[in-house]
Amino acid sequence: MVTYDPDDTFAHRLDPRTKLAVQIGFAATALAHPTPRALLVLSAVTAIALVSAHVPLGRALAAYRFALFILALAPVLSGVTFGAPWFDRSAAMTSALASYRVLLILLVSAAYVRSTPVRDSRAAIQRTIPGKPGQILGIGVGLVFRFLPVLRGDLRTIREAMAARLGTERGVVDRASTIGILGLTRAFDRADRLSLALQARCFAWNPTLSPLAFSRADYPVLVLAVILACSAFV
Repeated sequence: MVTYDPDDTFAHRLDPRTKLAVQIGFAATALAHPTPRALLVLSAVTAIALVSAHVPLGRALAAYRFALFILALAPVLSGVTFGAPWFDRSAAMTSALASYRVLLILLVSAAYVRSTPVRDSRAAIQRTIPGKPGQILGIGVGLVFRFLPVLRGDLRTIREAMAARLGTERGVVDRASTIGILGLTRAFDRADRLSLALQARCFAWNPTLSPLAFSRADYPVLVLAVILACSAFV
């Protein structure tokens, strides 16, 4: 899983609000223009984002391997028909382009996650969206980034424990139900412990946020974000 890694890359030096703007503009353009030519340009932007954050492509793809399986399966299912010609290439190609643009959005988000501390993401959201909505979104983002890796670790531990006890010899449905039930139990236990920890640490809705400031490097990237956002309407 891609997580924040301290470094001195170009992406690390950018203000988190700039990176959020690029992500929003990129996603809007990718969803609005699922054509091969547009996706080719967006692929170049994605490559620049990965290089700027020093995210190896293989590592990012490995982190999204389960999503990749679904994205790869979608064109096959879309192309299958219940009659002649049995496989619709046009429908499969349309679905493949849609899957590819989702993959590009995931890769750009990987560059953001790798180059942005959780506390800076929360600060960027709360400074951009005023009032209680911004506070709720900021808290939600912070909890997701911190909580999701723990849940993934719990599921990995459950799968390894089942394999050590010859759980792989059981049926697929039995294994899936066992992992699901144990995973939910662990998740609720984690949630209870998190709630207790927040109370013990005097959780505040409006804590002191990380200081944020735009630098010279942010302005050309902000221009890129605006161009991406505007291109979604062209």
